[in-house]
Amino acid sequence: MQTRASRTERGVTINLRANERKRDLIDRAAEAVGKNRSEFMLEAACREATSVLLDQRLFLVDEATFERFTTALDKRPSDNPRLKRLLRSKAPWDR
Repeated sequence: MQTRASRTERGVTINLRANERKRDLIDRAAEAVGKNRSEFMLEAACREATSVLLDQRLFLVDEATFERFTTALDKRPSDNPRLKRLLRSKAPWDR
């Protein structure tokens, strides 16, 4: 049985299934850049994962939109009795 330390040093296994055509395409591309299939696929997957996560956190807007956004952030919030009541109440897990 592997210990946690030995798994961490070697890494974890990720299994994928693909048809032969896709596998061959990946193999040709990996060979073209001097990598093995696993290295190539892991780099490509990490690149795409980073892109997906950045798309959820980075918003590019023009200057006018940015000004409206920062003005809205700086504006004092309007009175909201329902929100005040919610914030004063105990969370269900604290009851």
